[in-house]
Parts: sequence; structure tokens; C-alpha cells
Amino acid sequence: MSTSSIITLTLLLLTALYAIIVYNKLVSLRNRFKNAFAQIDVQLQRRYDLIPNLVESAKSYMSHEKETLTAVIKARNHAQNIENQVSTNPNNSQLMKQLGHAESLLDTALGKFFALTENYPEIKADQTIADMMEELTSTENKISYARQAFNDSVMHYNIMREQFPNAFIAGPCQFQEGELLELDNPKARENIKVNFN
Repeated sequence: MSTSSIITLTLLLLTALYAIIVYNKLVSLRNRFKNAFAQIDVQLQRRYDLIPNLVESAKSYMSHEKETLTAVIKARNHAQNIENQVSTNPNNSQLMKQLGHAESLLDTALGKFFALTENYPEIKADQTIADMMEELTSTENKISYARQAFNDSVMHYNIMREQFPNAFIAGPCQFQEGELLELDNPKARENIKVNFN
């Protein structure tokens, strides 16, 4: 075997080894961001479960605010529907954008709901509602943390797939760009603040 053949074979083996390492790293990073979305999924499901109970409990005090209560439930149902679709494929960038928009709408509806509760001292005095609102606030904090962890995981995956020469492996192997979970408006990025003082 000639020296040039050995060099060529060595370069081919090194290239193949590099391609295998990059491929495995991309698989690992993609699975990490899917797992990070699963953590968001748990918290969002908890949030979706709390909202109808809270609205139902507040209904007796806020009978004249039917439009706001209906808007909260409608926004919750829409967000939950999209979230259920995303949970089966968190790599779908179109669905992830839709989820960010739906969550923004839900945050806006909840903000209006909480603003109206300030006009009802009976709600502030109801311990069951106070407990549910405290649990919802805690869940909102967990969602924010989980969203940050998810976005960090997506960013690391995207960096790896876009770096040279990794892009030559990511493209043909169908490693799609991951989409960050971003809310539509800056106010919706803030945690909902509930105050019963």
C-alpha cells in the first residue's frame, strides 16, 4: 500500500469518525431540548388544570364579568389544544410559534381577570381562591424557569447544527432548526402577579 493510499484512507476514516461524533452529539442535543419541553409540558398542564377551577370558584363573586371569565377559559382551551400538538413534536417550529402566541393570549386574559378580582373584596377573603391563586403564581414561576431551560437547550442544539463543518452533517441528516418558545409581547413575558394584601 502506498503512502498516499494510507493518507487517503486515514483521512476518510477520520472524516467518518468526525461525522459519527457530530451526528451523535446532534441527536443528544435534540433529545435534551425535547426533554426540556417535557418539563414545560408538565407545568403547563398543571396551569391548564388550575385555571378552570379558579374561574369556576370566582364565578359566584364575578357574575357580571361573564365576558372576562369566558375569555380566560377560551384562551386556556386554545393554548392547551396547541400545547398538546407541540408535546408530540417539540421540533415543529410552526407549532412552537403558535404556542408562544396562544400563551401570550392566555397571559393577557389572565391579567385582565386578576385586575378585575381587585374590585371584589369577597374574592380576596375566600381562602380557597387565595390558595388557588397562590398555586397558579407558583406554577407561573416554574413555567418561566422551564421555558428558560428549554430555550437554552434549543440554543445549544442550534449552535451545534449551524457550526462549520457540522452543518454539512446536520442538513442531509434532517436535523431541523429548533424554535425557541417566545411570547408575543414583552408584558406577557412577565410573571402574573397576584396580590391579596
